[in-house]
Amino acid sequence: MERRTIGAAALAVGAVGLGCMPMSWAYSTSRQRGEESLRAVHRALDLGSVLLDTADMYGPFTNELLLGRVLKERRSDAFVSTKVGLLVGDQHIVANGRPQYVRRACDASLRRLQTDVIDLYQLHRADPEVPIEETWGAMADLVRAGKVRALGLCAVGARSARRPGARLHDGTIRQLERVQQVFPVSAVEAELSVWSPEALETLLPWCETRGIGFLAAMPLGNGFLTGTLTPGVGFEPDDLRARHPRFTAEMMAANQPIVVGLRRVARRHGEHVTPAQVALAWVLTRGRHVVPVPGAKRERWVVENAAAARLRLTERDLAEIAELPAAQGSWD
Repeated sequence: MERRTIGAAALAVGAVGLGCMPMSWAYSTSRQRGEESLRAVHRALDLGSVLLDTADMYGPFTNELLLGRVLKERRSDAFVSTKVGLLVGDQHIVANGRPQYVRRACDASLRRLQTDVIDLYQLHRADPEVPIEETWGAMADLVRAGKVRALGLCAVGARSARRPGARLHDGTIRQLERVQQVFPVSAVEAELSVWSPEALETLLPWCETRGIGFLAAMPLGNGFLTGTLTPGVGFEPDDLRARHPRFTAEMMAANQPIVVGLRRVARRHGEHVTPAQVALAWVLTRGRHVVPVPGAKRERWVVENAAAARLRLTERDLAEIAELPAAQGSWD
């Protein structure tokens, strides 16, 4: 697989990564099978999708434990990205950016992952009660201690928290400008897909001009852009999409023209090319510093996603995708 580099440290990864969250959190727990997920991770490494993206909150903790079973055997084959800063309760999630907590959380992640170093340690969310410089400083100390190779920041997620007239990623950029004064940012993780392209406006260019890598989260629109979801079928109660405004039967039906357009482009490249591969290939065209991280928990999807790195979209393809209708429905 084509290799791409993340940040000033030139951390090399495959062009398509693997989002591990669906293996143990947020999506249909009845379909989560540990052994099947282990095979998917091994297959991803075999194919060159070496960036494994997880977080201590996924599960919580079980996602890192699962990856640790693979890393115990194949640490040298993998690029490990995990996150800190969020605590999961029974019915809530809260931020914790206290330096002493960050240090403890890192040590716990290292134990679960069965490794002595984390390649990319990301701040999941800033704690409103702690200056972000203090949290980032504690993370920088972990780099100096040899426990972490590079630091990353996840984009602020709450669109509803925007100030009037502000753009989606203004808050994230303000955070980035503050932490850059403490220790270099190697990567930013934020949503980017055909139906959620907002990062193209300011955040992606901001990263590119500063040599910062960009991990494209949800590049398949939480599965919608794969074309495998049927409007009205519904989701299990514990699936995050069951409460998501863009995944109501009405909104899924309204947004089908986006999938139809991706499928039309796919057909021009061969009968076995899928809308998902076109969606990932589109993300890959957004810059050499961009690495899509599609979530998957089965070998079949890992193989399909990895193959997208070989798909070369034409100018006609890109123009056609640019003309697709904007997604309908709130993303909050």
